[in-house]
Amino acid sequence: MRIYELGEGTPEVAVVGSVHGDEPCGERAIERFVASDPDVERPVKLIVANEEALAADVRYLDEDLNRAFPGDPNATTHEGRLAHDLVRELRGKTVLSLHSTQSYAEPFALVDEVGAVSRAICPHLPIEYLVETGSFAGGRLIDHAHTIEVETGLQGTEEAATNAYWLVRAFLSATGVLPAPIEGDVEPPLSLPRREEDEVTVFRLLDQIPKDPAEDYRVFVDNFQRVAPGDPVAAADGESYSADSEFYPVLLSAYGYEDVFGYAADRLGTLA
Repeated sequence: MRIYELGEGTPEVAVVGSVHGDEPCGERAIERFVASDPDVERPVKLIVANEEALAADVRYLDEDLNRAFPGDPNATTHEGRLAHDLVRELRGKTVLSLHSTQSYAEPFALVDEVGAVSRAICPHLPIEYLVETGSFAGGRLIDHAHTIEVETGLQGTEEAATNAYWLVRAFLSATGVLPAPIEGDVEPPLSLPRREEDEVTVFRLLDQIPKDPAEDYRVFVDNFQRVAPGDPVAAADGESYSADSEFYPVLLSAYGYEDVFGYAADRLGTLA
């Protein structure tokens, strides 16, 4: 675990990257931000979490770190011990956790439950969508209070790393670590969402979409877009699955997960 602390005093804000070793976007964003030698208005902690998995270019060494929280100092796995140490470093802080995905190219955010922190911060991030995970957050870092997770783009891409950097800057502006952007500041890249208003659409996960063992998988619907009853959703070795009822796909991809295609969600409304 690599830790940077900027500013004077005890940080109440933190950024975490590369919880998964096959998602280098977080590390790259943190290193780019630290190298810029920013003038911070309040202290902040930045953590590159799973250095060992990064070095090995694997998702994890023993178990998925983002399913191992709160961890155990006496765990038999590397990630179990690391989860405990990371929670200790983040205690009492408002946290941004950087990830990437195989399902969606543009950034979006996830929280355990929409609350005061996500309502205050998410409309200031360059995202269009916020997902409330609820019971599906078990073992994930967003179980930690005041934590926002962002999927910054497609795993392993340059765009995900660039998006992650600008998401860090937006989060730190929203939490008072950096001054608010002013006219003439460098703008984030065009790959990030532009909204006419600071409005974020909120979804809540309802259920997993199971995936049977097969050689070939396909998906026929787009994430965050309404699926009507009877619409074909996905296929495994040519066997198609259709929607029983209306839902919105989230984190849906052919090969992102071993045993599920992704999640079915309900659209709740918007944050502004």
